[in-house]
Order: sequence, then C-alpha cells, then structure tokens
Amino acid sequence: MKMNIDPSKLTRTENYQMLIGSVLPRPIAFVTSQNEEGIVNAAPFSFYNVITANPPLISISVGRKPDGSSKDTARNIIKGKEFVVHVVDESNVELVNETSADFPPEVSEVTEVGFTLEKSEKVSVPSIKEAKIKLECKLSQALTLGGTGDEPSCDFIIGEVVNYRVEDDLYLEGKIDAEKLAPVSRLGGSDYEKLGETFSIPRPAPPTKD
Repeated sequence: MKMNIDPSKLTRTENYQMLIGSVLPRPIAFVTSQNEEGIVNAAPFSFYNVITANPPLISISVGRKPDGSSKDTARNIIKGKEFVVHVVDESNVELVNETSADFPPEVSEVTEVGFTLEKSEKVSVPSIKEAKIKLECKLSQALTLGGTGDEPSCDFIIGEVVNYRVEDDLYLEGKIDAEKLAPVSRLGGSDYEKLGETFSIPRPAPPTKD
C-alpha cells in the first residue's frame, strides 16, 4: 500500500521535510559572494543543480529569511553579479557545515571557521583555497519564486560558469575522477552521504526499424 499526501494540507516545514527526504542525495553548492564593503560571505546550499551545458549554467535556490528578506548570499550575488561555487568533499565538509551558522553580514564565515581565501581567475569574488573544484560564475538571471504575492519564499539564482578550477590529479582526459574528489551530498535532517558503491549501465541502443 502507498499513502497519498496532499502538499496543500501541509505546513511549509512539513513540505520541506517531505522534499529533503525524497529528493536525494542532493549535491551541495558551497558559495562565496562579496558585499559592497568587500566582506566575503560563504554558505552551503543543497537546493542546487545543473541546468544546461550550452552555455554551462547552474542553479541555486536561496531560501528567504523568516522575515521575508533575502539572505546575504542572494543579496550579494544580485548586486555584485558574480560568485563562486565550491564542491563539498570529505576533507572540507566539517568546516562547510560550520559556515551554515547565522553569522551577521559584517562577519566573514571564511575566516571565522578557518578556511583560506585565494584570488579567483575570472571573477572578482575570492575562492576557497581548500576546495578541490571551483566553478567561477557570473549571474545570468535572478528570479523570485514561491510564497504568495509580494512575499516570495526564495531567490532563484542562475549562474553561468566562466571558469573551472580543478586540482590536477582529479582531471584526466576531460573527466573528473569522482573517487579522488570524494564528494559529499545532503540527505534529510542533519545527514550527509559519501560516495558509495558505483556501477555503470550502458544506454540502450536505438530501436532498429524493420
């Protein structure tokens, strides 16, 4: 037997729990952005994915604060038009999690938790040195979605990747070695997942015509 659950009868929190327990594992975007004073903000987001490869576009959904205002990451990206997405892996996930605390805008999570900043190649926003893969992005579109009327529930950020920065030993013949990267993904609640057993299934050949 399978139950039916009507999302319209659930609270926001209940719908959130259903989604994060069903849409998984989810990749994590560890994002750096910069405000007008030059302070670098860093925060993880697991409502994140690829949109298209032509041009290379990625999307990040940044939920609004309880009072309806935009979070620092969304506000900085919309104003500054640039940001960097870092892949979260086994070596940095503990510090990434620490950056999710509610730091005030004038405090940089990067220095507070012990990460190191370095200059990016094609955007003005600095990158996290400890990350093995960095996607330097320029803002393509920013949309407000969800909620009701004039009170959206998230800022939906679409960024174009203008530079891939990858550690040498991860890159071979145009592909990333996932085992060496050791990425970490999000599950429900406070749970994360490491890269487990992998397997390949070839795509089926196109049907033949008689």
